[in-house]
Amino acid sequence: MQVIAPTVLPVTPLADGYGRVATDLRVSLTDKCNLRCTYCMPAEGLDWMASDQQLTDDEVVRLVTVAVERLGVREVRFTGGEPLVRRGLVDIVARTHALGVETSLTTNGLGLARTAPALAAAGLDRVNVSLDTVRAETFDTITRRDRLHDVVAGLQGAADAGLGPVKVNAVLMRGVNDDQAGELLAWCVERGYELRFIEQMPLDAQHGWSRDGMVTADEILATLEKSFALTPDGEPRGSAPAERFLVDGGPATVGVIASVTRPFCGDCDRVRLTADGQVRTCLFAREESDLRGALRAGAPDDELARRWVTAMRGKLAGHGIDDPSFLQPQRPMSAIGG
Repeated sequence: MQVIAPTVLPVTPLADGYGRVATDLRVSLTDKCNLRCTYCMPAEGLDWMASDQQLTDDEVVRLVTVAVERLGVREVRFTGGEPLVRRGLVDIVARTHALGVETSLTTNGLGLARTAPALAAAGLDRVNVSLDTVRAETFDTITRRDRLHDVVAGLQGAADAGLGPVKVNAVLMRGVNDDQAGELLAWCVERGYELRFIEQMPLDAQHGWSRDGMVTADEILATLEKSFALTPDGEPRGSAPAERFLVDGGPATVGVIASVTRPFCGDCDRVRLTADGQVRTCLFAREESDLRGALRAGAPDDELARRWVTAMRGKLAGHGIDDPSFLQPQRPMSAIGG
């Protein structure tokens, strides 16, 4: 019996004009969120994306498949808004996992305790959970919701489901929780979670960010060193955004992502797809390239791949936050995906 070899599709790397190649795809599944974090959106929320503008589950999977099979993407992270509010999330994860890539999820943790087993069964590899404090009153102040207990339960649920290493992302805000860095690290170390502090970035819907008001990486490390001995972990950083340190000699670690004061644009390997099918080559990009229109007009996969490659060639050398001409993206973080 004749055996027909499977067709091997040609791969065109997502290369930009500075020698960087994107292999890490961040996919926003929705702009909706069930928290109202002060550094992201106003208390009343935002005008959410119309349902007909949002990619369907099949459209998400098709574009992810193009990215993996035609463009060399090896990691896919699902983001939001809050991706757990997307009804088709588990199925999307399962179909992406079947492509043979690493899959992860960035979430605020609400509902994760309930969903973690199904996500693990679908093939999700790990989760990043946003948590800026372990004090209930501070959590309420930051998120405008009394839901700390749900996030704590979600973290435990993720660990129990094997979605590790479970990572915690935290943003410190001056006068709000900047005195709680050591407390949060001790809490994470005790439970085996990997904590990463992230400098607050200019991605709030209110456009109220200021560099002077931001707690810097140097300040974060200085605060932590009052309570812990921190030493570089010695591992090659590569394209990873976090500088990692051993806590009291290890094995626990803590990371600091200094997106503003120590930008790592030269090693960036990321590209983003918004919930409405727009390619963003940088978190801070002010221009997007539409794939949804071409997809719905009947474009074949080759054409979608070509458009994606063209978009990537226009990626800038860096985000330019330090440039006096820098303008904050029109879309807030909830509509871009982290």
